[in-house]
Amino acid sequence: MTGTEPEQGTAHSLALDWFARPTPVEPPAIVTGAFDILHVGHVRYLRSVRERGAPLLVGVESDERVRAWKGPTRPLNPAEERAEMLAALTCVDGVFVVSGPPSATSWEHYANLLGPLHPAALAFTEGDPYSEAKRRGAHALNAAAWELPLTLGRSTSATLGQLARSL
Repeated sequence: MTGTEPEQGTAHSLALDWFARPTPVEPPAIVTGAFDILHVGHVRYLRSVRERGAPLLVGVESDERVRAWKGPTRPLNPAEERAEMLAALTCVDGVFVVSGPPSATSWEHYANLLGPLHPAALAFTEGDPYSEAKRRGAHALNAAAWELPLTLGRSTSATLGQLARSL
């Protein structure tokens, strides 16, 4: 990691740890997620966010947070490796790891965490269970909320299901 910038506030706050810090330029578009097994759906999504013109920053949820949401066998890849994979993509301008209690999922938590980055937009895929919270967070940050289509049949859960059936 290249530095820690914790959110100000209570014990229920989130922290942002840079893996690949971007060169400050214009306000970024920001996405967050597990990105456990990088697949073509991720690449298409990230590329389409970046093609909208703003620098792209990607937040990778910590192992503790992913495990709490997706179960004890996830993530398959540690946060540092997931961040490294994302940082290698040409469409990604910076990567950070989001850490904090798994219960910290409200739009207020993310608005406090991302506020210092002055985002132009928060992007998410249609069907995201937190889409309404992300819209509210974008509004609180005076940023656009970009909902992009999901690449059907391409998700880490679908990939793991296919692997399990083939064994």
